[in-house]
Amino acid sequence: MIDKFVAGMAQAMAGIRDGDTVLVGGFGAVGHPYALIDGLIEQGARDLTVVANNAGWAPDRGLPKLMALGRVRKLVCSFPRGSGVFDELYRAGRIELEIVPQGTLAERIRAAGAGIPAFFTATAAGTLLAEGKEVREIGGRSYVLEQALPGDVALVEAWRADRWGNLTYRGTGRNFNPIMAAAGRLTIVQAQHQTDLGTLDPEVIITPGLFVDRVLHVPYGDPPRQ
Repeated sequence: MIDKFVAGMAQAMAGIRDGDTVLVGGFGAVGHPYALIDGLIEQGARDLTVVANNAGWAPDRGLPKLMALGRVRKLVCSFPRGSGVFDELYRAGRIELEIVPQGTLAERIRAAGAGIPAFFTATAAGTLLAEGKEVREIGGRSYVLEQALPGDVALVEAWRADRWGNLTYRGTGRNFNPIMAAAGRLTIVQAQHQTDLGTLDPEVIITPGLFVDRVLHVPYGDPPRQ
C-alpha cells in the first residue's frame, strides 16, 4: 500500500546531505514551507545551495533563520532583499548570490521537472546577467541559453494531500511550489490538510503523487494574507 505520509519531522528530513541544492517554495510569506525549514535546521545539513524566489521576510523564521545560522553557502533567487539577514551576510562575504530574473528562474526549475536540459530566452540578453553564457541570434533577436535548475531536495507547502502524495494548493500559495515539487530529486511536502484517498477531484490536483516522496501533515490555520 502506497502511503507517503511520514510520522514526524525526523523521518521527513532523513537523507538530506551537506552541500545539497534545496528548492524552497513560496512567494514572500505565502506558500512558504516554514515547518520544513525548521526541520532542516534541526536536521543539521550545512553548506547548502538554496533556490528560492526571495531571501525571506522575517529575520527569525524561514530562510533568514537558516542563513543566519551559517548553513547556506549560496542563494539563487530573483529578489534577495527582505529581512536584512542576507544583506549582512553578503556584505561580510559569508554567502554567495546568483541573481536570476523571476521568469527565467521559474522556467529553469520547470524545465528541470520536464526533463529539458536547457532553453533559450531573450531575457537578460545584452546585460551583465548574460556574461559567460551562450548567446544565439534567432529571427534577428538575441537569446541567452539558460540551464535547467534541478534540486537534490524540494521543500514544498501544499493545502491538501492524500496518501499517494497528490497535492492541491490554495490561491497564491501555489506560486513556485508545483514546479519545485517536479524538479526535486527528493520532494518533501508539508500539507495543511490530510485527505482520504479518492476524495480529491482529479481536476483540481495540481501536483500528481508521482512527483512527491514524503508528506508531513502540518495543520497551522489559514495562510497569511499578502
